[in-house]
Amino acid sequence: MKFFTKKSDLPAEVAARVPPGQYLTEKWPVLHYGSIPRFDPQRWDFRVFGKVGNEIKLDWKQFQDLDKTAVTADMHCVTTWSRLDQHWEGIPFAKIVELAKPLPEAKFVIAHSEQGFTANVPIEYCMRDDCLIALRANGEPLTAEHGYPARLVVPPLYAWKSAKWLRGIEFSATDKPGFWERNGYHNRGDPWKQERYWGD
Repeated sequence: MKFFTKKSDLPAEVAARVPPGQYLTEKWPVLHYGSIPRFDPQRWDFRVFGKVGNEIKLDWKQFQDLDKTAVTADMHCVTTWSRLDQHWEGIPFAKIVELAKPLPEAKFVIAHSEQGFTANVPIEYCMRDDCLIALRANGEPLTAEHGYPARLVVPPLYAWKSAKWLRGIEFSATDKPGFWERNGYHNRGDPWKQERYWGD
């Protein structure tokens, strides 16, 4: 397959899985803003806070010891590429919910990543069975450029919502647009509605 394949050139059953305006790729392009953070397992920790009954802070070993799951899902980037059957392994978001016990007023999940980067997601997308905090992709540990050691994965939304280099989850009663949303990207980001930018 060529690096990018037009939807019109795909078999019908494959094309049906590719949202409007997207091209299919077998490669996994690398896109991010800023430098790639360095990972220090001795200093790394993961926080869950905000509108929760139980705030959490885990070191790298404790985080790795959490229950694991696997998810196969299609991935769609706002820059118009789609990659089908991406395989993820990691911690189910349901485990974070179980430990932190979000309060009823928690309506949004704010992903907190290295270098102050954030991404906002309506909580219902994170409560799905296919949402997880990925540690591995396609049978291998995440690479640094794809978010090692951990990234949020929210398959129904454009890939910028699946924040790389994740360091914490905040449950919030109010929406808090993240880095890309404050810089013109759509606040929700549904690929099937082509919600790429504010005003779409």
